This record gives sequence, structure tokens and C-alpha cells, in this order.
Amino acid sequence: MKTLGILTISFLLVFFSCKKESFITSPDARVIVTEDTLKYDTVFVTSGSVYQFFKIINENNQKLRLSSVKLMGGASSPYKINVDGIIGPEVNNLEIEANDSLYVFVQVNVNQNVNNLPFVIRDSIRVSYNGKNKLVQLEAWGQNAHFFRNKQITTNETWNNDLPYVILGSLFIDVGKALTINKGCRIYVHADAPIIVDGTLQVNGEKDTIDKVYIRGDRLDDPYKDFPAGWPGIFFRATSKDNVFNYAVLKNAYQAIAALDPSVNANPKVTLNECVIDNAYDAGIITSNSSINARNCLVSNCGKNIVLTKGGDYLFTHCTAVSYSNNFILHKDSVLSVYDYDVSKPSIIVPVTATFRNCIFWGENGTVNNEVGIYKKSGSSQIKFENVLWKVQTVPPGATGNVINQNPLFDSINVSKNFYNFRLKDNSPAINKGGNFGITIDLDGKPRPLGSAPDLGCFEKK
Repeated sequence: MKTLGILTISFLLVFFSCKKESFITSPDARVIVTEDTLKYDTVFVTSGSVYQFFKIINENNQKLRLSSVKLMGGASSPYKINVDGIIGPEVNNLEIEANDSLYVFVQVNVNQNVNNLPFVIRDSIRVSYNGKNKLVQLEAWGQNAHFFRNKQITTNETWNNDLPYVILGSLFIDVGKALTINKGCRIYVHADAPIIVDGTLQVNGEKDTIDKVYIRGDRLDDPYKDFPAGWPGIFFRATSKDNVFNYAVLKNAYQAIAALDPSVNANPKVTLNECVIDNAYDAGIITSNSSINARNCLVSNCGKNIVLTKGGDYLFTHCTAVSYSNNFILHKDSVLSVYDYDVSKPSIIVPVTATFRNCIFWGENGTVNNEVGIYKKSGSSQIKFENVLWKVQTVPPGATGNVINQNPLFDSINVSKNFYNFRLKDNSPAINKGGNFGITIDLDGKPRPLGSAPDLGCFEKK
């Protein structure tokens, strides 16, 4: 009996061991491939892409053997696969434990093409098991571009809209030299690539969407395309002069425009005409004892929209500075802050001259009750507000003709969908409340009234 008991136990151990190690072989095995298509937004030629992935899930109570995971384009495909750490183009005899899964990572690298327009690159991955196949389609848009790594502008240079421009490492404009960017150019800047201007930067966009100049980070894939701080920003240093932006859109920077020290001539260090600065993580416009002239500009949803420090000389006309707390940036700082001293060294006081005309300063969903902060230590500082709509607790002395704490009624705001249209509704209190300062167009290039009061902010309703 003792011998029989030992044999019985041994048989059971072998039986259950075999059962545990057995594989499901039915073509009806429950297998989930989490994506049927992987899509990549524009991938710049030679720069590659980030990885995307999908999972293969074994929902059975037995192990599953994948006979293969195969990139159908083979070794010559622009796509590359990695299956749980094993590099393709084909990986065979993969085992997935019961109720477990494995990852398939996919990257695309686009070889140069003679076509200047985006072109589509397709392939597929076949997952085979138990005589059954499942396909995952791959689709990417590739585009040729001018690639510059640690680019230095040492002679005057002009960029035209033939291909996009991708900046890696840095872009530096030397003293006394100018970079001119003409209408329709698209500039994509890597996360480690500041644009440093010791000379002059001229941006010549025009009003139509296709003719505006766009400067943004080079991550165009979800969800990164909407992240702030995707690139450092543009820094205008002491010797820089005569910088002009016309119809430019700057998105997703850390500090979009940073201007240091006064202008070296009678012109403003930076002139911004009909520009959009959006989703900058730290600041949309930040200065230190510098000079800016801004007209019909929208500075939206930045950590700090406009910060003017250590004095300087500023004129903002028909500008809208507005922030809503969202998934990327908590609205916890005023949309406008003006200092006549060095914030890091408050003992250094420099008088400021700043005028804000026909502007809107507004914010919602955050922790801010006062959207305009004025911090003066010098009696020589002159800060004026003429015909502005703002959210403030205390109106600064000398402000005239203003609309106080009335919601501007922007056209459409949907924070959850990251959609913002800061044009005005028909019943906005900002309509027809401006003074006539000779501005004949708005941010869209639409005409403003010449014989009657214009609307406040960067957009004209009628």
C-alpha cells in the first residue's frame, strides 16, 4: 500500500505538471491585440520617431505559443520592431503565460525622399498563433526638412518656405548678423535647442493661416504635441536689436520670448505684430530691463503670461493675456506682472515705463483673483492702463476707461478638450469699448473701425 501511495502521488505530480505546462492549441483561443493600427504624425526625414507599442494578451488559462510576430516589410522596412526585448523583423516561438501579455514596440525611420510634401509610409505586423493570423497596420507621414544642429548664423541668412526647418542642439544668431524667416515657414525645435539672438531675427509671416510662421517643439506625436516646455524658447541678449515678428505663432515653449537689457538703438528690442504665444510652461513673454512693442497679440495659457521685470520700456496695444487652468498648467500667477526692480535682487531698482491700451487681462479656473500685479519701488516709474478689461481686486491709480471684473465672454472654451477660441461673443462687454489709437487691423488681419470705438483685445468682432 505504501508503494501504491507513492506511485499515485508521483502520477498526480506528473499529471498536474504537464497540465500546467501545456499550451492551448485551438484557433479559437482568446487572444487580444490591443491595436489594429498604429499611426504616426509627421516624422521628419532622418530624425526617426518615438516608439509606439501594442500588447498581445493571452486571456486563456493555459499558456499560448505565438508562432511568429513578423514585420511584413522585412529588414528593408522603415519600421523596426522589438518584441519583449527581442529585435525583429521577425520573432518566432514566443510563449505567453496564462492570463499574461507581452509588448511589441514599433519605431519608424524615414529615408530621404525627393518629394517636398508629406508622404505616407505603410507596413504591417502579422501576429500568428494556432494557425490564425492577426494584422496590425502601420501608417506614418514622413516629410523632408532642413536639419540644423548647433546652427550658427555668421552671415545674413534667409529661410524660405520650401521645407520645414528642424533645430537640434541650438540656433545662434551672431552679433550684427540677421536671420530672416519668410512667410509660411515651419520651425520645429528640439527640447535641448534654445534659439539665442545676439544679432537680429526678422519673422515675416502674413495673415492667412498658410502664410503665418509657426515655431514650436518637434514632438508632433500624441500626447506630446500639446505639452508645454517642448523647447526652450527664444532669448534676445544684450547686443540684439531690431527684432520683428509679424504673424508668428509660438507654441509649447518653456519661455517663448525672453528679452534681456535695453535696446542698443531707438527701436524696441522686440516688436510683436499680430502674434500668438501659447502654452509656454514658465512664461510667454519675460523681460529684464528691456523694451517691447506688442500689437494685436494673444498670450494664452502660459505659466506666467507676461512678466516685465527690472524696469524697461513697453507698449502693448490691443493685446489679450488670458489663462485657464488645464491639464498641463495650473493658473496660479497673474497674467500680467510688472516690476521696476530685479525680482531676484529687490535692491536693484530701475524705473519702468509701460502703457497698456485696449487690452484684456483675464483668467479662470485657477487660484488667481488679481490678474494684474504692479510692483513699484521707484517714484519715476510710469505704468498706464487705458481702456482695458481686467480681473482685478484693486484698480491701479491713473487707470482710465476700463471694464472691471466683467467676464469678456470668449467665443468657445473647452478645457477638457484643450480647445480655446478667444474671439468675442456678440454680447461681450469688450465690444466697442476701446480708444482709437490708429490700429487698423486685428490679429486675424480683419479691419478695425476707423470712425468708431474698436473692441478690446486682439480680436475685432465686427
